[in-house]
Amino acid sequence: MFETWLVLFLILVFIELATINLVSIWFAVGAFCSMLVSIFVSEIWIQVLIFAVISVISFILMKPILKRLIKTNPEKTNLDRVVGQVGVVTKDIGKRNPGEVKVDGKFWMAVSDHAIKEGKEVEILSIDGVKLYCKEIQ
Repeated sequence: MFETWLVLFLILVFIELATINLVSIWFAVGAFCSMLVSIFVSEIWIQVLIFAVISVISFILMKPILKRLIKTNPEKTNLDRVVGQVGVVTKDIGKRNPGEVKVDGKFWMAVSDHAIKEGKEVEILSIDGVKLYCKEIQ
């Protein structure tokens, strides 16, 4: 059974290296421990139990630690980039009627909770599809 656990361990490590998404590393740790146990214990149910328990324990203990170590700072896309920026109203924004705002050299449909006249500066609060939610800068 040692060979089976070794092959499973190698396959799981290969999958982890290919995906780099922390998908199978937990099972690889469990397979490695079961491989070591198989040297001393011949009962398959014990080896499978060790595999399951170690896999779950390694997942529970290591996932929070690895998330802190592997910090991802997502790059803002074109859509996200306009949130927080200042734009200029190019067509009046009514309380219930969308207007138009120019932000970062592009024209966007814009809405607001309050009427905003053409030429006023607005801060972009959020984006929904092609519509910007904004507020007037006083």
